[in-house]
Amino acid sequence: MTITEALELFAYGSWANERVFTAADELSRDDLVAVIASSFPSVRETLGHIVVAEWVWLRHWRGESPKAMPTWVTGSSLGDLKAQLATVEAERSEYLAGLTDAALDEPCAYRTLAGEARNDVLGGLMRHVVNHSSYHRGQVATQLRHLGRTPPTTDLIAYLRMKK
Repeated sequence: MTITEALELFAYGSWANERVFTAADELSRDDLVAVIASSFPSVRETLGHIVVAEWVWLRHWRGESPKAMPTWVTGSSLGDLKAQLATVEAERSEYLAGLTDAALDEPCAYRTLAGEARNDVLGGLMRHVVNHSSYHRGQVATQLRHLGRTPPTTDLIAYLRMKK
């Protein structure tokens, strides 16, 4: 992986997250928190998981190992989650700007929230984050369908075609 590839993947992830958050903005408060069976019980909770996971991984890359989820994720409004995601994306962009291609091949040592020591290649972790968010955006798409809504397209190919 190169920095150019990482930047492209995260640009795609930001584009896709924005599309899903825009769709969620159209939901009523009741629909946003309606219990719909998935990995997380509601659209709001699933979006919160996406944001907090991106936050946790960025902390790991920066040499930190949070021991718990941040308090801002619990009960946050959709607007608060969007603001936090914007903060994570800005911090991540700043972090990426200081990396070299070689750094992406280096190991990244961290501890999971459960305290387990891990050591994974940084570039692989970055791919994981983009893939992880894609997985949960797919769950939001299903939740939106259960609410009678048409989810936005968030496929990578749609992003690449849009850029042409």
